[in-house]
Formats: sequence, C-alpha cells, structure tokens
Amino acid sequence: MTANSKPVRRGRRPGASTTRQAVLDAARARFASDGFAATTIRRVAADAGVDAALVMQFFRSKNELFAAVMSISPEALARLGSAFEGPLEGPDQNLGERVVRAFLSVWEGSPRDSEPLMAMLRGAIAKEGANDQASAQLREFIQARLLDGIRSRSVDRGDAALRAGLASSMLVGIVVGRRIVGVPILANADSETLITLVAPAIQSVLAAVEE
Repeated sequence: MTANSKPVRRGRRPGASTTRQAVLDAARARFASDGFAATTIRRVAADAGVDAALVMQFFRSKNELFAAVMSISPEALARLGSAFEGPLEGPDQNLGERVVRAFLSVWEGSPRDSEPLMAMLRGAIAKEGANDQASAQLREFIQARLLDGIRSRSVDRGDAALRAGLASSMLVGIVVGRRIVGVPILANADSETLITLVAPAIQSVLAAVEE
C-alpha cells in the first residue's frame, strides 16, 4: 500500500441507513462520471468503501441501484420488466401492447416516477449546454430494460441490441412529442389511442421470433 492509497473498508458500516445512503451517493457520482453501461457494482462498492455483496443486499442489481438513484419506485421498475411476461402474440395480449402500456404508465403516471425521468430527459435534450452524460445514461437505462426483456424471451437472433435501440428511440420520441415539444395532436391524444397505434410497430421490432 502506498502512502497516498486509501484502504478500502470492508464489511458493514455502522447503521444500515447510513450505509445505504453512502452506497447511493457513491452510485450517483459513479453513474454521473462513467454512465450507466460502464458503472459496475464493484466500482460503486469500492467508492462507498464496502463489499460488493453488501451493495447487493440493498439493491439486487445495477438496474435497481440506478432506479433508486433516480428515485424510480421498485413497482415502476417491475412494470417495465413484467411487460415481457406472457405470450408474444395474441388477439388480446401481445408484447408490443404490453411494452407501450408499461412505458407510458411509468413516464406519464405517478409524479414519483415520472418527474425524475422527465428531469433527466429534459437535461439530455437541452439545446443550451446539452448534458451528454444525462443523454447517455437515459438511453442506456431504457435500452437495457428492453434488451433484457428480449433476451429473456429467447428471441435474440444477434440483433437484439439494435432492436432494443430502435424500440427505445420510438418510445422516447413519443414522450418528447407529447410532454416536451408539445405537438398538439400527440399531447391531446389519450393513452389508449396511442397504445393501439404504436403497439404494432413496437411488436414488429421486438417480437422477431426465430423462423
């Protein structure tokens, strides 16, 4: 150990709430500096001075850790993930409809979940002093939800990342048009109408089942 190196504290800090907050603070700084994709549980744990296993006790995955940093509720995160449960296609239920419905329910639902996401989205697309880090984190976070879902359904033919990126761009574009740009026809449309119109397009992108 060099004179300038700092020993990494291992194990549990005194006080679970203090430790959890230390992990959140470390994660927030790490996500801001490295982005969502490059941030790892091990790096966050090292920054907080605890074991990676302890971070996993508080947050079961990097996704949940990011959601906590962004103040997104576990229920909202679960809705995004559960969209990939159930049949890929059917007369009443299909993947595209479930994904669009879940996405809109989070982005346009409870302010507890929608406000942090909207704040990040506004920062990502700001014309003056655009926040490249906010843009990258938002894109990576949304795409990761879709990519995990695609792979969980075993429909990956090697282009899962591309299809997840296309779907995420389409979904974010709807939110931008409705809530930031304020395109009248989009802003005034009810959610069910949008789901009906957009679901087939999302279905065709995500549900590319192997032949």
